[in-house]
Amino acid sequence: MADLFHKQAEQYSETRPTYPPELFQFIASKTPSHDLAWDVGTGSGQAIKPLSEIYENVIGTDTSMKQLEFAPNIPNVRYHHTPPLMSIEELEETVARESTVDLVTVAQAIHWFDLPKFYEQVRWILKKPNGVIAAWCYTVPEVNDAVDSVFRPFYTIDSAPYWEKARRLVDKKYEIIEFPFEPVEGLDETGPVEFTAERELSFDGYMRYIRSSSAYNTALERGVDLLTEDVIEKFRRAWEEDGRRQKVVKFPVYLRIGKVGICH
Repeated sequence: MADLFHKQAEQYSETRPTYPPELFQFIASKTPSHDLAWDVGTGSGQAIKPLSEIYENVIGTDTSMKQLEFAPNIPNVRYHHTPPLMSIEELEETVARESTVDLVTVAQAIHWFDLPKFYEQVRWILKKPNGVIAAWCYTVPEVNDAVDSVFRPFYTIDSAPYWEKARRLVDKKYEIIEFPFEPVEGLDETGPVEFTAERELSFDGYMRYIRSSSAYNTALERGVDLLTEDVIEKFRRAWEEDGRRQKVVKFPVYLRIGKVGICH
């Protein structure tokens, strides 16, 4: 699915939400040690900086070289461009040895993965017992009643034919995603646990966010521009209704978190 994000890589890095510190603090509290984290599908690195402040070393991997070009340069982080599927031998060479990773994170990407094969790699690379996997998604942005009333039909009706089937897992808040791991300490289940991400955007930034979506770009490739002048004007009127040029856009975040047991 890397091709979906090549062309809009810069827009993606500029408009994606910044995940809340509470999310990373919660995840880190569930890993017994903080030596090494692997951020899979790191994209332009939205999760990298907070991880690098908690874990001694972080590895970010992605199948899109274009996305990686916009990831932050941080001393204790290394990036690798990887194929969609890696063998265990390639995983050991590129990422880490067996049972050496404290945490595997996947931010807004696991719904694209071949899950059985990915989970096999996760079980192999995580420390045993109690190595942690944390995967989260964010759903549609929330601005205010005026803007959201324009966005809802745009998302559920206009954009609907152009979303990949995997998007349904995001719409369902990862509740129905396969996640065969044990609950971490303090939880009875693997989630989803809810957080809220935020990003301050101007109207132009909000439009760039919409244009960075895979559905919008898929529609363009089929000769359809979902943001016609009429649609943009509807968004603009709604955006300007409260007189504020900059707005805090909220993104509900849903986390699935689990651990490997000693038997793995």
